[in-house]
Amino acid sequence: MMLECASMRFVRPNPPGVTLAPTEPEHDAAHAELHRTRAELEQDEARASRKLWQGLASLAVLVILVICLLAAVPSLHKVAHEVTSMAWGWVLAAIGFKLLSCVAYIIAFLQVFDRAPVRFGARVALSELAFGAAVSLGGAGSVAVGAMLLIERGGNPSRVAERSAVLFLLTSAINVITLAAVGLLLWIGVLPGVHDPLLSLLPGVAGLAAILGFMAMPRLADRFLAERQGRVASWMMATAGTVTSTEQILRRPDWRLIGAWGYLWCDIFVLLTCFWGLGLHPQLSTVVLAYQIGFLVNFIPIPGGVGVVEGGFVALFALYGVAATPAAAATVVYHAISLWIPAMWGTGAFLMLRRSRGEPLTLRPPRAERIAARQALRQHKS
Repeated sequence: MMLECASMRFVRPNPPGVTLAPTEPEHDAAHAELHRTRAELEQDEARASRKLWQGLASLAVLVILVICLLAAVPSLHKVAHEVTSMAWGWVLAAIGFKLLSCVAYIIAFLQVFDRAPVRFGARVALSELAFGAAVSLGGAGSVAVGAMLLIERGGNPSRVAERSAVLFLLTSAINVITLAAVGLLLWIGVLPGVHDPLLSLLPGVAGLAAILGFMAMPRLADRFLAERQGRVASWMMATAGTVTSTEQILRRPDWRLIGAWGYLWCDIFVLLTCFWGLGLHPQLSTVVLAYQIGFLVNFIPIPGGVGVVEGGFVALFALYGVAATPAAAATVVYHAISLWIPAMWGTGAFLMLRRSRGEPLTLRPPRAERIAARQALRQHKS
C-alpha cells in the first residue's frame, strides 16, 4: 500500500491478513514499470556523478590556470602579492562564514522538505551545493539534482518538483529582497556609501519591480488564466502556485527562515571578511550590491564561474570606488573559498547518498505533531 506524505511517497509492506496483491498481468506490468523507472533513475544518478567529477576536474584546472596567470603576468603580480599577504586569521574566519552558509542552506532545505529525515536532507542539500559550485548548472539546475535524489528514494515526482521550485524561489526571493532594500536605503541616505542613482536607485528599483511582479503573478493567473488551457497557461498557473507557497513560508513566523537569510548573508560576509584580511573596510552596502549584481554573470556556462565572476566583481567594485588590486585579491580568495568548501563537503555527502542508495527512509512526523510532542514531553518533565 502507498502512504502519501507531505513531500514524499514511500511503499510500505502490506499488513498481515490484508491481501492487496494484483493479478499476474498487473503484477508483471507494475514490476516492469518499477524496474524501468529505477533503471532510469540509476542512469540519471550515474550521469550526474560523472558530471560532478568532470566539473571538479575542470574547476581544478581553471584554478591552476588562475594561479599561473597571477604568477606569470607582470601586471597581476600585485594581486598575487595581496593574496599571499592576506592575514590567515581572517581567511579562517571567511572559511567559517562559508561553513555557516552551507549549514544555513541545509536549514532552508529542511524547512521546505519538512518531513525529510534530517541526515538525509542535509546530504541532499549539500549535494545540491556541490553541483552548484562545480558544474555549470546554476541555482535551478543544482536544485534539480536534489529533486532527482529525492525521487530516487521514493519521492512523488510532482510533489518533489513543486517543493524544489519553492526552495529555489525562496532563496532567490531573499536575494531580490536584499538587493531592493540595500539599493533603496543607500539611495535615500539611510546607509552610507555611493549614492549615485545608477548604483543605488537603479538596482533597488529593479529588485522592487521583481518582487512586485512575482507577488502579482498569482492574482493575475487566477484572473486571466484560470479557465485557459495549454502549455504556457499551465506553466504560469504552476509558477503562480509556487509563488503563493513561497509567500506563505516568508510570512509564517518560523525560526528556520534564518536558513534562507543566512545562506546569502554568511556568503556575503565571506567576501567582506576577505577585504578585512587585506586591511580594507569597504561599506557593507558596496559589498552587498557588487555581490548581488556581480553574480548575474553566473549564467555563462563556466564551471564555478571562475574568471568571469572575478572580472565582474572587480569591475563593479571599481564603479563603487574600491581600488582594483585589493578588490581582485579579495575576490580571488573569496571565490576559492565559496567554491571549494561546498564542492568538497557536498561531494562527500553525494558519495554517501550513492552508497546508501535504495535504503528505506523513515519520514519525520508533521511539524505540528513534532511541536506537540516536545511540549508534552516538557510538561511531563515539569
